[in-house]
Amino acid sequence: MPFENLAFDVHDRVATVRVNRPDKLNALNDETIAELDQAMALVERREDVAGALITGAGTRAFVAGADIAELSRQGPTDGQARARAGQAVFSRIESCPKPVIAAVNGFALGGGCELAMACHIRIAADTAKLGQPELKLGITPGYGGTQRLVRLVGKGRALQLLLTCEVIDAAEAHRIGLVNKVVPAADLLGDAERMLRQIIAFGPLAVGLCIEAVNRGDDLPLDAGLELEASYFGLLSATADMHEGMQAFLEKRAARFTGR
Repeated sequence: MPFENLAFDVHDRVATVRVNRPDKLNALNDETIAELDQAMALVERREDVAGALITGAGTRAFVAGADIAELSRQGPTDGQARARAGQAVFSRIESCPKPVIAAVNGFALGGGCELAMACHIRIAADTAKLGQPELKLGITPGYGGTQRLVRLVGKGRALQLLLTCEVIDAAEAHRIGLVNKVVPAADLLGDAERMLRQIIAFGPLAVGLCIEAVNRGDDLPLDAGLELEASYFGLLSATADMHEGMQAFLEKRAARFTGR
């Protein structure tokens, strides 16, 4: 499938989705949001894809934010529709049963920070900068920033970042839990791919249900979350992958998972 604003490549079960508007610092316009949705549909559907990396073209920006030229023309109705469209795509990334890692290679501001937060894991180059500076434009985040940021770094720190429009470096983002790991910029894609390959070597059914258990359990009382976990534990016990994983462990060999 050809894309105008993305580069989509699959190599040895890993899809790389690259936001490709370097002249606009990879800003997210409506077309790019729609193409991200199409790219995630490919990730979910293709049997030769076990996981995905999301990154930005060039070295300056992961995604520097939303396309301000588009936002400047919106009214209340289309503004709300735009937010809901972006939220739907980012929720699709978050709920993808295949692991998705953000390789944050530069500025991840506004919608870019929101895109990174929607991914399951975030690895940042040591040159990356992250923040939610929407209040400078007289708006709030619209693609999930007020919700996911709180869940990642806590209410007080999230409010500080949101209300001050502070842009933080990768080291501070790691310290507060906004990113999982910081690596030299030259090593970013290699490190992100290695982590992804570590994950996709495991049983895909177990990986998918682990992601779902964390996502669903995040909003549940502990007892309900534990019941959800027990139900998935039981479901996986009926799979061929579980028996293969146990047998491989006992036989001291690598497991050959099939997703069944």
